[in-house]
Amino acid sequence: MNRYRYLLKKIGWSLFTILFVLILNFFLFRVLPGDPARAGVKDPRMKKEAVEAIRVRFGLDKPVINCFNSINPLEIGDCSVNPFETQFFIYLRNLTIGDLGISFHSNRPVSDLLVERLWNTILLIGAGQILSIIVGIAFGVFAAWKARTAIDYSALITGLVAWSLPTFWLGIILLFWGSNHGFPIGGKATPGTSSYSLFYQFGDVFKHMILPTLTYTIVYMGEYMLVMRSSLLDVLAEDYILTAKAKGLSKFQILKDHALKNAMLPIVTIIAINLGFTVAGAIQIEAVYSWPGLGGAIYEAVIRRDYPVLQGAFLLIAISVILANLIADLTYSYLDPRVQSE
Repeated sequence: MNRYRYLLKKIGWSLFTILFVLILNFFLFRVLPGDPARAGVKDPRMKKEAVEAIRVRFGLDKPVINCFNSINPLEIGDCSVNPFETQFFIYLRNLTIGDLGISFHSNRPVSDLLVERLWNTILLIGAGQILSIIVGIAFGVFAAWKARTAIDYSALITGLVAWSLPTFWLGIILLFWGSNHGFPIGGKATPGTSSYSLFYQFGDVFKHMILPTLTYTIVYMGEYMLVMRSSLLDVLAEDYILTAKAKGLSKFQILKDHALKNAMLPIVTIIAINLGFTVAGAIQIEAVYSWPGLGGAIYEAVIRRDYPVLQGAFLLIAISVILANLIADLTYSYLDPRVQSE
């Protein structure tokens, strides 16, 4: 299979998966129990007319698909309804213009709410990802370089401990430690700093990022370090590495020119998957540090049963993961051309 056919195949499967996710994302939130019109309002005294007004406001008075008022096949509706006026078609039509609906709780467009939170998440988790990738890969290479020495065993134990630490627990430990050492322990900025200079505001945000970024970096650094060490040790045991040694190449040349590129293949996959989930944010970290990111928005939407926000967030996460996997496949084929022939 040549490169272009391989690319078209991967892109085609990605588009098909996105289409499947679009359909699943619509029906998934229609099978949840309870009345969506009452989901965001806890007051049981709300009058029937008010519930009906909410239903009309959010388009819940229309049939789900033509001939069916709900996804329950036993609840057959009016088949004379225009199929373009059903909830499913309106959902697809709105997606084409980036309209993800209106939040039940804040009454704001979901797309505006998610974009606002997304930048905070990318800022926090992006910094944590970059740090954990750099530190994890560097430690993994160094551990493999010093294989079966005290340094290797120490790095191995450190990586295992870091990877197995519960994120929520580590966040609380660092939060207590930070509170005793003057670090900000919640939010993105200190209240009232908006009147200060831009440089001061950047510094304030940076200080608020230290503890949550450190938490994220420690946990994911262990994963990258262990995978990199294991992958590099496997590559160093290959026959072509032995041939390179027989040619008289130094250990550094073998590592740089022959081993690292092949050892990076599993790392590329893990990085791509983790980057895809970066959009979801680290819900536990954002909850511990009250960081106003997408993970926090999902947590609040679950508590408030704000279905439009959850639907929009899940769609955003799913598409991000699919695109991240597509990038991983394309990068994989570049690093190892044998993949294209499979």
